[in-house]
Amino acid sequence: SRDQLIKLYDIRAMKELCSLKGHHKEVTSIAWHPIYETVFASGGMDGTLIYWNVGPKGSEEPAVKIPFAHDMAIWDMKWHPAGHLLATGSNDRQTKFFARNRPGMKQGLDDDGLEVADGGAYDNEIIQAEMELGNHVGIVIGRRGATIIAMQRQTKTKMHVDQIRRVLQIEGTARQIETVKKRVGALLDRVSSDNEDRGQGGGFGGF
Repeated sequence: SRDQLIKLYDIRAMKELCSLKGHHKEVTSIAWHPIYETVFASGGMDGTLIYWNVGPKGSEEPAVKIPFAHDMAIWDMKWHPAGHLLATGSNDRQTKFFARNRPGMKQGLDDDGLEVADGGAYDNEIIQAEMELGNHVGIVIGRRGATIIAMQRQTKTKMHVDQIRRVLQIEGTARQIETVKKRVGALLDRVSSDNEDRGQGGGFGGF
């Protein structure tokens, strides 16, 4: 729902079983696992993908949360019949495939459910980096700062846009910075492509 909640109901008794909190934007898609009846995935307006395992042996907390799984809203998702792959479709014009361990297994996953890279320093050391934005400063900031605020919260980084130098300053781990650069780059590429398609080819004075 737009209240950012997922609610489960027993339709036989018309009774609410639980209310799940994990999304920071409205929930746009849900798909139940084809084999495990307590497992499902959900997608959000901000591109976040969440993996849930509810029920007697499950939890009302997300089992895995992947911020920026897509750059825009996840409108649809579908499990492979064998249950080992999840396909997602988004407004960013991409279809992605995600693999997941069996319920209860955490091999190869860190606390956030993401793959662990070799070398602890790479994951834990806080560093700083910059990314050139050119004429797209307003796109990254968003209306009233909404875009950059959401990105900081979801990637757990600190970011600041230097509007004079037209650069994005990022503070976080190497993994987090890599994720931010990838997502911002994809956003800017998409905006530039849309602008060219419309034949505008100019600035973004309206932002």
